[in-house]
Amino acid sequence: MTKALPQRWDLDVLFPGGSESTAFLAFLEQLEKDISQLKARVEDAALALQEKDAFLEVVSEVQSIAVRMRQAGAFISCLTAQNVKDEPAKLLGGRVKTISAAFGAVLTRWDEQLLRIDEAAWNSLLEDGELQPLAFVLNERRRRAQEKLSPEQEVLASDLAVDGYHAWQDLYNAVVGRMTIEVELDGETKQLSVGQASNLMSHPDRAVRSQVFAKWKEAWGKETELCAQALNHLGGFRLALYRHRGWDSVLREPLDIGRMQEKTLEAMWQAIDNRKDRLVAYLERKAKLLGIDKLSWSDVSAPVGSVHKKVSYDEAAALIVEHFNRFNPSMAQFAQKAFEEGWIEAEDRPGKRPGGFCTSFPVSKQSRVFMTYAGSASNVSTLAHELGHAYHQQVMWDLPPLAQNYAMNVAETASTFAEMILADAAVKNAANDEERLVLLEDKLQSVVAFFMNIHARFLFEKNFYEQRKKGLVSAAELDRIMEEAQKTAFKDALAEYEPHFWASKLHFYITSYPFYNFPYTFGYLFSLSVYARALEEGESFAAKYDALLQDTGRLMVEDLAKKHLGEDMTTVEFWQKAVDLAVADIDEFLRLT
Repeated sequence: MTKALPQRWDLDVLFPGGSESTAFLAFLEQLEKDISQLKARVEDAALALQEKDAFLEVVSEVQSIAVRMRQAGAFISCLTAQNVKDEPAKLLGGRVKTISAAFGAVLTRWDEQLLRIDEAAWNSLLEDGELQPLAFVLNERRRRAQEKLSPEQEVLASDLAVDGYHAWQDLYNAVVGRMTIEVELDGETKQLSVGQASNLMSHPDRAVRSQVFAKWKEAWGKETELCAQALNHLGGFRLALYRHRGWDSVLREPLDIGRMQEKTLEAMWQAIDNRKDRLVAYLERKAKLLGIDKLSWSDVSAPVGSVHKKVSYDEAAALIVEHFNRFNPSMAQFAQKAFEEGWIEAEDRPGKRPGGFCTSFPVSKQSRVFMTYAGSASNVSTLAHELGHAYHQQVMWDLPPLAQNYAMNVAETASTFAEMILADAAVKNAANDEERLVLLEDKLQSVVAFFMNIHARFLFEKNFYEQRKKGLVSAAELDRIMEEAQKTAFKDALAEYEPHFWASKLHFYITSYPFYNFPYTFGYLFSLSVYARALEEGESFAAKYDALLQDTGRLMVEDLAKKHLGEDMTTVEFWQKAVDLAVADIDEFLRLT
């Protein structure tokens, strides 16, 4: 890369004109027409889906609409993330949700047709060469349809969700979009977005961190009543739907989406609990290094040591391409293309939503990465992480669209794998022990996030749903449940917690994925297992890695581990090996300090 890289993404190549794009409006109009035609087709009483040609035609139409729905949803995500005050984009988002609900209703009718095909005819269809690559996802679709309400009731629930269930997420986004956090920085009063304030939680000056944390809690404290309304009604909708479907466990849906067994999830948390004492030792040592008795919530992400290099965006890009290339040249080539062609929105400016994400445009066979880049080591990691997501999607493009739908837990595997490539290389190439310490500490912050912070989110959500079954849960009670979950997950290692975390964390309000927490930890640990295998096998593993990623949309995760690693994911032993790899860095950290 020989020229300065763009830090604003290029959306015009997808749909010119942003939220005023006439091309996007035409795209949506065509989608609506095609969904209407598919609706008429699947509701046709004369449709004989057990006949191969008719079945193939419907599958083809479903896949065509599905990729365009993803394209539309991705465009809206990008528009609303780059400018939280883009009102036309929000209105378009409402229209896309309505279209999505209409498509969902058609798919529910299709499911009804699938259930009418007798077993022998069904098996015969799936043995066909054209359908065989979709056998797993079609079998999964048919099974899920058997476990839900009647098609009429599912369609009604989906329609009501647009202005009910999903609207609570929209309300939450509106709350975050209007929020500013006022802080004193460098003798000036500044109005920061939530994302900018969040970045300051890793400021090297404890006085800055403490001030921002106090202002953060104050700002979110003013919004807890509204957030509590959103969370209660979002959770209530979910529980009511589960009750009518006859589902007892709130984990049933997230586990099914993640294509994993509860036994696997329990084994993972047990392996982590077995090593929490090592994490507590790290947190205690970090407190001493910062000159305090016990860390506050706002100290967990604080840097240690005195070597804190700011890394320019162009330098970060060069590092990522270089280290990806050592593992897999195709990953490096892909990352370079993403940097040079403006696939990444990295500019540090107000008005952007907090956090980072990667979204994909299947019609265009491109991805887009969103973050706010401020030059920290953590920012470099986030950039690599999101590019890992994008690479995962890149290797999926040649598969049938329905076989590309991999769940969040395995999606986090590819992203975390990419992050590890960079983090390990940085530690190995450190100029001295002081620099190595800083880089190690950044890695360990991730371990704390995956093993403690996310565990707290998981515990909170489980406890919240238990309480919500009995009635509405007050903001004060949500604060209590949150703090209790944090104390349990962090083994009482902190002096101060963040009771409003349930309000400030977007993930609790995402309606497309319940329990948007444990898949991160799953992905991190699974990627550690994959990374360990990559180190063992060297260059030859690159092709195997791509093959593993391609199977993420068409295997249960336990079968994925068995096929590509020869391991049993339902055992504590499998996870323990990965956990021990993660906490091994603590021993080196303790030695260096």
